[in-house]
Amino acid sequence: MTARHDETFEVERYELSSPPTWRFALERRTFLAIFATVGSGLLVAATQARGQESGRTGSQGSAPTDVKAWVHVSEDGRITGYTGKTEIGQNIRTSLAQAIADELHVPLDRVSLVMADTDLVPFDQGTFGSLSTPRMAPVLARAAATAREMLLDRAAAQLGAPRASLTCDAGQITGGGRNVGFGDLVKGRQLTGVVPADAPLMPRSAWKVRGTPAPKVDGRRFVTGEHRYTPDLTRPGMLHGRMLRPPGYTGTLTTVDDSGARGMDGVTVVRDGTFAGVVASSARLARRAASAIKAEWTVPDGLPTATTLYDHLKATASTAAGGRGSTPTQTGDPAKARTAAARTFAATYRIPYIAHVPLEPRAAVAEWEGDRLTVWTGTQRPFGVRSELATAFRIPEDRVRVIVPDTGSAYGGKHTGEQAVEAARLAKAVNRPVKVVYSRPEEFSFGYLRPAGVIEIAAAVDAEGRLTAWEFDNWNSGGAGLATPYDVPNVRTQFHAAESPLRQGSYRGLASTANHHAREMHMDAIARALGVDAVEYRLRHLTNDRMRAVLQAAARGAGWPKPSVDGRGLGIACGTDKGSYIATAAEVSRTDNVLKVERLVVAYECGAIVNPDGLRHQVEGAIIQGLGGALFEAITFANGAITNGNMAKYRVPRFKDVPSIELLLLDRPDLPSVGAGETPIVCVAPAIGSAARTFGAVADALPVRFA
Repeated sequence: MTARHDETFEVERYELSSPPTWRFALERRTFLAIFATVGSGLLVAATQARGQESGRTGSQGSAPTDVKAWVHVSEDGRITGYTGKTEIGQNIRTSLAQAIADELHVPLDRVSLVMADTDLVPFDQGTFGSLSTPRMAPVLARAAATAREMLLDRAAAQLGAPRASLTCDAGQITGGGRNVGFGDLVKGRQLTGVVPADAPLMPRSAWKVRGTPAPKVDGRRFVTGEHRYTPDLTRPGMLHGRMLRPPGYTGTLTTVDDSGARGMDGVTVVRDGTFAGVVASSARLARRAASAIKAEWTVPDGLPTATTLYDHLKATASTAAGGRGSTPTQTGDPAKARTAAARTFAATYRIPYIAHVPLEPRAAVAEWEGDRLTVWTGTQRPFGVRSELATAFRIPEDRVRVIVPDTGSAYGGKHTGEQAVEAARLAKAVNRPVKVVYSRPEEFSFGYLRPAGVIEIAAAVDAEGRLTAWEFDNWNSGGAGLATPYDVPNVRTQFHAAESPLRQGSYRGLASTANHHAREMHMDAIARALGVDAVEYRLRHLTNDRMRAVLQAAARGAGWPKPSVDGRGLGIACGTDKGSYIATAAEVSRTDNVLKVERLVVAYECGAIVNPDGLRHQVEGAIIQGLGGALFEAITFANGAITNGNMAKYRVPRFKDVPSIELLLLDRPDLPSVGAGETPIVCVAPAIGSAARTFGAVADALPVRFA
């Protein structure tokens, strides 16, 4: 059985290293309960909620090995799979169900998944890093294959037929002229036993359910509106909560007059240290009550603004802060190579903060039953949020249950559970279920953002134009994708952590998007300066066959080097992340100094394709999300407040912005499947930037200095 405790978080996840949002006062009864347990021992040890037994089976340090933890066969022959992964729009509910159905030789509609319910599923670190398919699909497939072999053993005994003569299909096992259904084989004795780590899986050539464009599981519920996201949920007697927050993204509460809210019928004001909120019978009344509280906030002077941000990041940088890539990675002597070079190229690239803008903002419903807490919330880390709740309320983790309904988008933006903690604190005060739903301005200001950054590149070429040196420094945005895929004899790369004025954290692709943008724009600039075709120049420096394959496929699909319509610009970029490979060609037009993306041709390879339609949708979604960062998304801020923190001011891609997208999926059945959620976003911006350079636009925005 493949253990999953090695799914370690990538180190630039700043949101997980931040201190808790709220520190609640220790109630007298909680203190007495803890004291009774530990006597005069060390109190802090008793308040830690780490290391508890987690989920149906398994703990934070190990993955369960019993088949019943992962797969259940019911007496009606239906199959249920269990996973701690969350469905946030990437359609893993379908692809993971396909893995189970294939190995058990049953139709897909016989399989359902229980996902992200901490009382029912094995412990899981979270849904991140495009790991759901490469890590979880094999786990469920091995469990299903083990269940199949157990069923065959039972069938051989029941049918009195040689095991080797049995066939398994559509939930029936046939042999000796008779058959028996899965349901009959488990009556009174459920499947249990160890899943071997080397349990044999079906070869790719034998797949029947995997590799097919299976329709989205429960797709009709989403299309018709039947599915209930967290903001749609109700509980008996449920009330609505609203938090008191500073007018900007920061501020210290100095004075509060809540008499106006306390005087409203049906309103309860909740105060706990700096925590202040209201509970009311309706969301509208809760908003009115929160607005009636008069509060004064102190905001520090001299905070960075959007215009001083990049100088601030460089001035506050420290490699001592750690992080992936903070120790320089060096091959050869790039400084010496630059001195001896025929030509050098240097550029600075500035990466703005970007908001996640999920379709479903942060939301949670919390309900207490005595000292047990249940929370429904949209998160990528249900067990992580369970730990946050247990720590906040000083209770063991086994008294906290987190349930994640299929969630309306996240992609890095919902790793933390502040909304769950807030709903739980309000619910505790009124002893009723409470729902908290963030407004759009709250989501912008009190969620977290894709990190801003400064990237400096210094490169050198010899007399034949071949790269001889490459130095790459990233301030603040992160170390993912820092290494260059190009063959250069002298290379130095380094990430420099800095003090971010805004709360920042994971975003689709992490820093790979920023680092790919800078690297590919720089490669484009060098090729242009040398008068060499951009595709040819990249191929000169690429020996990786998979990277070469996607680059050549995208170029062919785009008709490189000629755009499909005269007068347009055509650009290209390629890259790799999370074990998959991407190349994107962009065609851009210009009318009255307005640039428009007309066409994108994308070649993508992520190993063996499990669900072609699901993969296509996932890649196209990432591409469309990438359009925003490439064209217009950027957070602006000053005086402690975000100045475009609502949908009226923050521009995201609209239907009219979406160009023709031609997607070329390169299936590699000889390779393991890897996740497809993040990599497709990384080349959108540099491909568009390359195409826009035809009109001189990007050269002005991202000045490149040639020496």
